[in-house]
Amino acid sequence: MSSEVVQAEQRKANLEAIKALGFAAYPNRFDASHTVSQLVDANGGKGAEELAASPVDTTAAGRIVSIRNFGKAAFLVLSDGRRRIQVYLRQDALSERDYAMSKLLDFGDQVGVAGYLFRTKTNELSIHATKLEFLAKCFLPLPEKWHGLQDVEVRHRQRYLDLIVNPDVRKVFEIRTRTVSAIRDFLTGHGFLEVETPMMQPLAGGALARPFVTHHNALDIKLYLRVAPELYLKRLTVGGIERVFEINRNFRNEGISTQHNPEFTMLEFYWAYVDYQRLMTFTEELLSAVAAEVVGATKCTFGEHTINMAAPFRRLSLRHAAAEAASGRLGVTVTVDELRSLDSVTQIAARLGVERPKGGGAGKIASAIFEALWEKDLIQPTFVYDFPTEVSPLSKQRADDPDTVERFELYIGGFEVANAFSELNDPVEQRRRFEAQLADRAAGDQEAHAMDEDYVRALEYGMPPAGGEGIGIDRLVMVLSNSPSIRDVILFPLMRPRADE
Repeated sequence: MSSEVVQAEQRKANLEAIKALGFAAYPNRFDASHTVSQLVDANGGKGAEELAASPVDTTAAGRIVSIRNFGKAAFLVLSDGRRRIQVYLRQDALSERDYAMSKLLDFGDQVGVAGYLFRTKTNELSIHATKLEFLAKCFLPLPEKWHGLQDVEVRHRQRYLDLIVNPDVRKVFEIRTRTVSAIRDFLTGHGFLEVETPMMQPLAGGALARPFVTHHNALDIKLYLRVAPELYLKRLTVGGIERVFEINRNFRNEGISTQHNPEFTMLEFYWAYVDYQRLMTFTEELLSAVAAEVVGATKCTFGEHTINMAAPFRRLSLRHAAAEAASGRLGVTVTVDELRSLDSVTQIAARLGVERPKGGGAGKIASAIFEALWEKDLIQPTFVYDFPTEVSPLSKQRADDPDTVERFELYIGGFEVANAFSELNDPVEQRRRFEAQLADRAAGDQEAHAMDEDYVRALEYGMPPAGGEGIGIDRLVMVLSNSPSIRDVILFPLMRPRADE
């Protein structure tokens, strides 16, 4: 029999003994006057004399993360997930029943305690217990306190255990919450209206991605989990909501990596009468404000780098940057015009070892070359702008170059964090783009966009010139919290089921 099984059986026996003393196994409530964090934050700076002169009576609850027994006395350490405080138990200060119960407690149990604050001889802020309540038994042994929970796979599968034994994990998700709040406050402060749009849609639109498919039984129709809220938000722009945003969950039936989870959180916002150039400066303002609010500065550590979120951000033209990098790699001059020609860009990609995208024309191949040669090196915030029309079916073309759209992607830490463009509002051109996407789908591109007749109809009512942008919340939090994997910033990431599940 393993030591874990032996411990579990002993803990079950301890619970039965606690019940025999008259304690409820799972009481319905415990009335606490303070959280552990409140006690530590309010009284951590008080000395022994001050606490003795002005006693602080308290009732608090938490999980036992340490037990030390000394004959007729014992010390517990309670945690509320953020702070810890010591509890001093003396046989002569507790009832006979409470003291007997204290001998049956295990590492990980939940308890409530009443008493007063004091400092021990070693100057440790502590609760001198006068009453002890049992709240819940921890049957499964927790990982050894000196090593914590190191197995990344287990940490992601059992986030509850990760939070118990790795206190720093909670800080990541506090950063995430503050990030979302800071974004929301910034946008509402600039006159944007927050809305909600459908998560189940009859067409998977707004992005080039493979969707999850489901079925509505009552209506007997196929539905898709949304890959993006874009087309619904732009319908609202047609309807007269000039500044609109949504912080939303998106779903894409694609691969999993350190930067990709099939379910993820995005900010999308749309702003009438501005173009992608204005969105660049607005994005600089937004991210510098969010960083200052969340981490207290516009600089943050990400891996081996110090990321500077202060404006201005670096700017690169996609084709020019791809041509420059290809020239350096191949040792010959590669021109932007060569990247626009299907024959020449195909040859260049082959020489670089860049795989040609399925059904890809010159624009898709040029974009693939850029990603292969540049992406991992874009550590500081960098706007990559002016994308090929072929890879941007919802973006407005440049007036002087029909083969290029007014679009940018923002890279931070070596990966894409945001995507934005001047919105295409010409219904005739939008229909042509959708039809081109249908041709790509017929050629084998499973991420090609579907035809959305109702969206084209909305444009026919007249959509004002506008800029729109999506920012990946998960990836932004990765940077702000110095987390190397997207799974570190999602409480319950999707995992492959194990055989025992």
